[in-house]
Parts: sequence; C-alpha cells; structure tokens
Amino acid sequence: MNAPATLLTHPALADRDQRLLLSARQGDLDAFEALVRRHQRKVYSLAWYGVRDEMLAEEIAQDVFMQLHASLPRIETGAHLAAWLRRTTSHRVIDTLRVRRLPRSLDEIAEPQVVPAGADPLADRLVHRALARLTPRARLIVMLRYMDDLAPTEIAETLDMSLNTVKSHLRRGLLVLRARLTREAAR
Repeated sequence: MNAPATLLTHPALADRDQRLLLSARQGDLDAFEALVRRHQRKVYSLAWYGVRDEMLAEEIAQDVFMQLHASLPRIETGAHLAAWLRRTTSHRVIDTLRVRRLPRSLDEIAEPQVVPAGADPLADRLVHRALARLTPRARLIVMLRYMDDLAPTEIAETLDMSLNTVKSHLRRGLLVLRARLTREAAR
C-alpha cells in the first residue's frame, strides 16, 4: 500500500513529471499522453475504490484527465501534479456519489471477474463490504489514509477540510470497519 504514494513523491519521478509538464504546457500531446499513462492507474484506482463501478470509475478518470489538460498552465511541479490529481479525483468521486444513487452495499454490486494472484478474495470481500457501510466521505478519507498512505494533514488539504474533521471521519470510519470485520470474523 505504501508503494503508490512513494512512487508519486520520489524525486526522480517528480523530475520526470516536471519535464513532461513543461512539454505538455507547450502543446506536446505526446508528453501529455505520457503523463496520463504514468498516472492513469492511480486515478482509476482511487475512483474505483470510491464508486465501486468500473464504467463510472473510467468516466471519472477520463473527466479528471480532461480537466488536467485544461489546467496544465496552473500545475506548477510534478509533486503539485500528484496532489492535484488526488484532490480532483476525490472531489469527482464525492460529486458523483452525491448525484447518483449508488448501491449502499457491495452485495448489490457484481463481484469483479478477475482476482489478482495472491489475493485473498474472502478477506477482500469482507473489507469491501465493511468499507461500503461507511459514508462516501469517510470511505474516501480511509482510502486516502491507508491505500494512498496520505497523512491526515495531506488529506485535509486534498479535500479542503479541517484537520479535526478528517481525524473524526477517520476515527469513526475505523471504528465502523473494526466492528464490522470483528462481527464477520466471528461468524
């Protein structure tokens, strides 16, 4: 779980993003395409974990990258790009969940067809069901904290929330997850 956040903040990768940003700002579509390829998995993953729908996550990711293209002049550095993508994707997920009435339980969503090698499908299913019980905002905060390895201060900045609000959502979300997983494990 620590790898994605580490990759986005690694100096060599941030320098490469900086060079690609400069070229993309000057109209180099190949450079923009390279930026999209470098960050598409991260954006899609965050969107998918937020909405739990492949097509909707793809739509969100596409919208985020279209918005990125329009926002290139305002993106200052490679590190700023990574933060901008997280923030924009998070806000799009929240907006999507507000507008569309998505299922509140993973039981209502078809299970993915492909299971990654080495994954524990039962444990994943239990965690996904427990996450689905959280409010969209709490789910996103827990995901940013533990899947993106962001500190609470970074989450607060990303979601434009106070640090105390982030900590409250995180604490309550973890209590709900712990209680749900404890009940499931006892079965």
